[in-house]
Amino acid sequence: MQNETTLARRISYTGIGLHSGQDVTITLCPAPAQTGIVFVRTDLPEAPQVRACASYVTNTMRATTLENGPAKVFTVEHLLAALAMLEVDNCFVEINAVEPPVADGSSLVFVRLIEEAGKQELAAPRQIFCVTREHTVRVDDKFITILPYDGLRVSFTSVNPHPALGVQFGDYEINPATFTEQIAPARTIGFMHEVKALQAKGLALGGSMDNAVVYEDGKALNPLRFPDELVRHKILDVLGDLALAGQLRGHIIAVKSGHALNTALARDILASQNRL
Repeated sequence: MQNETTLARRISYTGIGLHSGQDVTITLCPAPAQTGIVFVRTDLPEAPQVRACASYVTNTMRATTLENGPAKVFTVEHLLAALAMLEVDNCFVEINAVEPPVADGSSLVFVRLIEEAGKQELAAPRQIFCVTREHTVRVDDKFITILPYDGLRVSFTSVNPHPALGVQFGDYEINPATFTEQIAPARTIGFMHEVKALQAKGLALGGSMDNAVVYEDGKALNPLRFPDELVRHKILDVLGDLALAGQLRGHIIAVKSGHALNTALARDILASQNRL
């Protein structure tokens, strides 16, 4: 049986929030066993905290938001995916704004931070939830399900009307190596025609071609890292959102799923364990 882990030392990163457009510094800090991943708003009085758990999800528009009283953070999925897939069980995430830095729009910066900090084993057994039955969330033609499976696997079908995207399918056996090499580098996708509408809603205020793959007039305006970068990033989001249910073992199958369905599945998994 594996034991829980935390980071071996503190490590910081400064950047801009994708949706808030605010400068922000995060510091990933060691934490005791059975702490989980906890965001600490160091910019607010008394540094309120919110745990990375599906029961604290309050919004899923374009990103996943966690909220517990005055402690609120959003666009947490890229960081959570890196922590979960590199098997960091416990971490205090000190953050001095409402949103972690977007970095390059992927999880790769967070992976490198974790690798640089290193991990430390703790004297507590890791709690892994191996699903024993199907859990499914479906809305219209979109769904996400997790089935019993010896390991962690994600099969995702993305359907996008944009002529340069269309239907993309990704199927990956997930472990730290495959996540780091095949999923973590995939960046978020944006469209020039959506920018003004998003900014009117207070979203994408920090978005640029430095932190997203931007499409216009039937083509990507910046070079792709993978021909199917969109579906790989969708898988990244799934892994980050389902980390809100803990360390999982199962086969995740999704069609056109987004943050709302992903986090609903995380809540259903937690409810089945009476951990909400």
